[in-house]
Amino acid sequence: MSASAPQPQIRSELSELTLLFEISQRLDRSIDLRDEVGAVLEAIAQHTGMERGTLTLLDRHTGELYIETAHGLSPAQQDRGRYRPGEGITGRVVAEGRPMVIPRISEEPHFLDRTKARQRLDKSNISFLCVPIKLGNKAIGALSVDRLFSDSVSLDEDVRLLSIIASMIAQAVRLRQEALEERQRLLEENSRLKMELEDRFRPANIIGSSRAMQEVYDLIGQVAKSDTTVLIRGESGVGKELVAHAIHYSSNRAHKPFVRVNCAALPETIIESELFGHEKGAFTGATMQRKGRFELANGGSIFLDEIGDLSPHMQIRLLRVLQEREFERVGGAETIKVDVRVIAATNRPLEELMEENTFRQDLYYRLNVFPVHIPPLRERRSDILELANFFVEKYSKANHKSIRRISTPAIDMLMSYHWPGNVRELENSIERAVLLSSDDVLHGHHLPPTLQTAEASGTVMRGKLDATLDAVEREMLIEALKSSRGNMAKAAEGLGITERVMGLRVRKHRIPARQFRTGRAPAFHSSS
Repeated sequence: MSASAPQPQIRSELSELTLLFEISQRLDRSIDLRDEVGAVLEAIAQHTGMERGTLTLLDRHTGELYIETAHGLSPAQQDRGRYRPGEGITGRVVAEGRPMVIPRISEEPHFLDRTKARQRLDKSNISFLCVPIKLGNKAIGALSVDRLFSDSVSLDEDVRLLSIIASMIAQAVRLRQEALEERQRLLEENSRLKMELEDRFRPANIIGSSRAMQEVYDLIGQVAKSDTTVLIRGESGVGKELVAHAIHYSSNRAHKPFVRVNCAALPETIIESELFGHEKGAFTGATMQRKGRFELANGGSIFLDEIGDLSPHMQIRLLRVLQEREFERVGGAETIKVDVRVIAATNRPLEELMEENTFRQDLYYRLNVFPVHIPPLRERRSDILELANFFVEKYSKANHKSIRRISTPAIDMLMSYHWPGNVRELENSIERAVLLSSDDVLHGHHLPPTLQTAEASGTVMRGKLDATLDAVEREMLIEALKSSRGNMAKAAEGLGITERVMGLRVRKHRIPARQFRTGRAPAFHSSS
């Protein structure tokens, strides 16, 4: 027994569900309503036989209704479709918040046909249906359609379907507004965070915006206001003294002395006197009392650079100052109390020095209260160009020059070099280049030879590997034969090969070994 054909009502319900499902999918595709409503109107037209359709929205700024998108209207007709709330059928639907059905628009005096889309049509055969789009109790727009009038069509059913679709559109509008509000909130939050980042501590005397340096700035900002002892670690030339300077001048001691001591630059015989001072007659040449660096730094900060080079004796004396905040001058008996913040720095591996018993463990722990590691320049390449521009400006002014830019090849060299000497090497390289520049541009050939690339210096190696190796081998054989005056055994010994291998290589390269016995090397052509 065959299945019975579906009834018209069932077909209508299936078609309606298919339409609503398609509209739901389309409205879920995009956060921007304008991207999908045109397709929604197309779907309504395909499923219902709609002639024309419009989505009209209320402009919150002007208070005017305008056509957001339409089906069956030209752009010019859409532009003409503007109403005030309460004006025409669409205006009344929005103002009153209830649907309206006009079976024949020719019989409705309030139907304005503002778009002029029906001027040449038989208006007695056109029905107009308009339903509000509401958020809560407030209408924010309207959904309207034209369809051919027919006694067999239930306009009430069409209004019911349009009201469901309008509710779906209203839900999409609400979600869109929430998404836009969330986006705006995120933008405001990002703006706030950006302002906070811009307001984060950054020393005025240090150049660099990389993430690695920002971490250093954060550490400086955290420790600066305290009196904690700081140990600055990093390779030579990274700017440890600049960090010490920033810590002091960002602290509550900024108006007090900042005294620098390079522990590696002072001879062992005078460093104790330099640090702690001496009394008159304490040693030969001590003709008067002299205050040491710790005493001069009282109330402020002392920067002990290259702390890893201190002798064991000086390490003991420094440990006492760190523990007790007191010392005696060389040759003196009076104990002097000081209030000094100690900032130390080193590029040496203190942990290895402790294992070798050349650096005291107790001193290490006294110094390493708050360590700050400064990364080498090769680990913060994004700072290279910023530093280079700063040094170009600095040395241009110092040398009364006007360097306007760094050429692209020079930038490439700066960025590709590994900078073993770090910022100090970069500064020296830029100073040299500024002095050499003669055309207001810093070119690649102004940079030191160590930075030169093969392409820039014209020294690109050419030729195949085998040919190059053969040429090198032939040159070494000839030099060995020259040194041994043609003695194959001595030449082979000098090259670390056997006499047999020497003979084979000489024959391979067609070298006339006998001619070297005269003490005069034969003339060779490059092609021989």
